[in-house]
Amino acid sequence: MSLTAADLVARARQSIREVKPAELRDRLAATTLIDVREPAEFATGHLPGAVNIPRGMLEFEISTNPHVGGVTDPALADRNRPLVVYCLSGGRAALSAVALQELGYGNVISIQGGVRACVEAGIALTTHGT
Repeated sequence: MSLTAADLVARARQSIREVKPAELRDRLAATTLIDVREPAEFATGHLPGAVNIPRGMLEFEISTNPHVGGVTDPALADRNRPLVVYCLSGGRAALSAVALQELGYGNVISIQGGVRACVEAGIALTTHGT
């Protein structure tokens, strides 16, 4: 039996911590945010302070490069620090959260509903820097 992308995302959601944007609102500035969308998507608006690591490169970038997007983020070396991942709607973030857990990150959170849910919750996006 082969699986669909939706099946993989549903399976991923069973093994990760997923929270609504409102639950993170007050903690976003103190958290390492990873936007796993493509660079063009990131450029249209992202959470302030987020680092852009596209889903397709996540395992490679997070394992070997603490200087993602020209930004040195020592938090990426700390596998116990909370990492919050998000995408447009939550699917890529769920898959990314599983990958990060498998790479040894012990405190990974995925934003349920992604950027769309953040906007609906009144969380402002930015197009400036990371």
